[in-house]
Amino acid sequence: MMKGKTLFWIVLFALLAAGGIGLSLLRGGGTRAVISVDGQVYRTVDLLAVAVPYELTVETELGRNTLLVSQGSIQVLEADCPGQDCVRQGAITDGAIPIVCLPHKLVIQIEEP
Repeated sequence: MMKGKTLFWIVLFALLAAGGIGLSLLRGGGTRAVISVDGQVYRTVDLLAVAVPYELTVETELGRNTLLVSQGSIQVLEADCPGQDCVRQGAITDGAIPIVCLPHKLVIQIEEP
């Protein structure tokens, strides 16, 4: 009886793992962050291709934001705006809620290609 339960769990976990791998392959290309300033695309970053986290500074006449780009996520580390809402939001990993810095007209949205 115990062998049957163990086999059941092994098969179940194997199927779940295979399903996850299959979904990853179907996405084709990974998740990307689109960084826009005043409605214009400033830069696009493939978040799944990031091997080592790095900082990216977006500096315009409106102000400066320092971003942390990591595998699968992006966040604003520092901003010279008064509210700091974009910094407090933390990292985003999906397209549910973008990061917005209103004073700098900065929007960071995660999209699936």
